[in-house]
Amino acid sequence: MMERFLIATDAWHPQVNGVVRTLSSLSDQLRERGNAVKIVSPQDFRTLPCPTYPEIRLALASADGISRTISEFRPTAIHIATEGPIGLATRRAAIRSGLPFTTSLHTRFPEYLRKRAPVPESLTYGFLRWFHAPASACLVPTESMRRQLLARGFVNLVNWTRGVDRAVFRPTEPILLDLPRPVFLTVSRLAPEKNIEAFLDLDLPGSKLVVGDGPIMRDLVRQYPDVHFAGAQFGDALARYYSSADVFVFPSKTDTFGIVLIEALACGLPIAAFPEPGPNDVVGGTNAGAIDDDLRTACLAALALDRVDALDRSMAYSWDACADIFLDAAAGIASATARGPADIAA
Repeated sequence: MMERFLIATDAWHPQVNGVVRTLSSLSDQLRERGNAVKIVSPQDFRTLPCPTYPEIRLALASADGISRTISEFRPTAIHIATEGPIGLATRRAAIRSGLPFTTSLHTRFPEYLRKRAPVPESLTYGFLRWFHAPASACLVPTESMRRQLLARGFVNLVNWTRGVDRAVFRPTEPILLDLPRPVFLTVSRLAPEKNIEAFLDLDLPGSKLVVGDGPIMRDLVRQYPDVHFAGAQFGDALARYYSSADVFVFPSKTDTFGIVLIEALACGLPIAAFPEPGPNDVVGGTNAGAIDDDLRTACLAALALDRVDALDRSMAYSWDACADIFLDAAAGIASATARGPADIAA
């Protein structure tokens, strides 16, 4: 039986980040299984630039407008992926109409915000707890995040894995880099919350290579003239960069997962990271990565790891499994929603 999924998100193309990649891959999986998917995104509204992050557009969304969309599309399940204006409007529309919904928590937003403004993390976590509390299930990326959120009073938490496109990310022909070996690579949006400087400041042998773009790239290029910046790369080109490096360095302390981790592993590249959610769950206790409070120690330890072990570890992750978990969570609300949103008031 075909289901109809409405997914509301403030993060969508042309943004490049883990949220967009997750939702794009999920919607592809759902459609391949014969379902209908409606993405409600900033593309559907007038938008304004986000303060301090103008490349992100904030939608001028309203609950009335979302209610009309729900009435027209008649979803069997509603999923709210983000806590921005679209997420808030969809939450309000669903609650006032008695429609159940699921949510997902993709980012450690309180830590992100604290990097940019003097806002106490406890205050932001209070907002997130309120936002996700009515959901029949709140999907979270890792067991580490689930435990942290449980300790903060969140409820109805379900682990939701991530995947990798193996047709793209695989051991492949390396780029002929004119750089001293070993090559330590990071792939990231270049923004304050990503903690890139913790990697760039390290005293390491060989070379440091950065793939990505973002609001602080110009400053980083100026501050670190010995680092090679390759800009944003995608698809096969990105896979070749992974295949060209010796160690993948993940300096972030605010990510909940880090899809780049499993992309790197799928290309046979060992990981070096801090002991944070994401790295702990993806490579902790395996031979695919080195985790240490001293990132330099982790980087040097990762040099000794076998690329075969990295590739083997990546096999634990698939977009099929991601879609299966989503469908299981949605199945719990589909029957309730099936009574129909046709009577929703605009």
